Amino acid sequence: MNYLGSKVRLSEFIFNVISNSVDQKLSDCSFFDLFAGTGAVGNYFYSKVKSIGYNDREYYSYILNSAFYSEVGEGRYQSMLDELNQLEGMEGFIFQEYSESGSAGRLYFSANNGKKIDSMRLYIEQLFQCSEINEDLYILLIATLLVAADKVANTASVYCAYLKNLKKTATFNIELNPIKRAMTFVEYKVHKDDSNMLIKNITGDILYLDPPYNGREYGSYYHLLNTISIYDTKFQPKGKTGIRSYETSKFCLKKEADKALLEILNSADFKHIFLSYNNEGFISQSRIKEMMTALGHYECSSLKYPRFTSHRGDPKSYTEESLHHLIKY
Repeated sequence: MNYLGSKVRLSEFIFNVISNSVDQKLSDCSFFDLFAGTGAVGNYFYSKVKSIGYNDREYYSYILNSAFYSEVGEGRYQSMLDELNQLEGMEGFIFQEYSESGSAGRLYFSANNGKKIDSMRLYIEQLFQCSEINEDLYILLIATLLVAADKVANTASVYCAYLKNLKKTATFNIELNPIKRAMTFVEYKVHKDDSNMLIKNITGDILYLDPPYNGREYGSYYHLLNTISIYDTKFQPKGKTGIRSYETSKFCLKKEADKALLEILNSADFKHIFLSYNNEGFISQSRIKEMMTALGHYECSSLKYPRFTSHRGDPKSYTEESLHHLIKY
C-alpha cells in the first residue's frame, strides 16, 4: 500500500539509529508505536523486541495492525479467500456511492470491483454475525480486502480525490490474496485511541512517534478505507469525494501541533522517545530540540529522503527526515 508518510523505506535507518542508541538489548525492551498507520515500523521491530504496541485512531489502521498478528491457519485462510473470490458481485453501498455506474457518480472503483467489494464485505459481515467465523478471521479477511481494494482503486494513492478516467490498474479485477503476517510470536497489543489521551495510560522502554507533519489529515486522505472497514452503510457520504465525518488531528493544525507534541513528551512514561519528523513540518527542528533538551538528553540523526508524491511521473524531490531522540531524566 502506497501510504502517505510510510516509513517502509526508512525502517532500516530507524532500526539502526534506535538499536545503536538504546543502552540495553532490544530483545529486553518494549516498543510502542503511537502513530502506527499501516504498521511499517512496528512490523519491522516486532521480532526484535520483548513486546510491542500499536496505536492509531483510524479504524483501518486498527484492522491492518491487528491482522498482522492473526493466528488463523493458512489452510483456513486460503479456503476463505477462494470462497470470497468466487462470489458474484452485487450493487451495494460501495457500488452506488463510490463506483463507476453508481448513483453517486464517484469513480473510485470500476463497476465490477465496486460490486465485488460489496459482496465480499457483506459476506464477511454475515459470517461473523452468525458466528461462523471468529473475530480473528473476521479482522484478517477485512484487512485482506482493504489491501486488495487499494490495489485497484482509481486514485493517485490517496482517497481525497479520484481520477476522471479509470487508470489501467483500476480496470483489473479485484482478487484477494494472502497478506503478510507475523512469523514469530511476540506479546502485542493494538489500540485505536487518541494519542494524547492514550499516552497517559501506557508505559514502557521505547516510544516511537511519527505524527502528521502538516495539514494532510489521514481521516480525509483514507476515508474510503475506513468506510470499507466499518461498512456502516447508513451513513451519508459528503460532497464530491463522499467523505465521512472525522476529527482533525491537532498535529494537522499549525497552531496546535507544538502544544500537542509537548503534551505527549511531558506525559510519556518511557525512557527512550524517538520522533520522526521532517524539515518541512509545522514544528521546526530547533523547537523540537528545545522541547527535548528541557526534558532530558537529546540526540538527532538525519537522512535525505524522497518526498511523498501521488503522481508517479513527477521528478524526484527530497526532504530531510530526522529521527530525534530523547532520553528522559
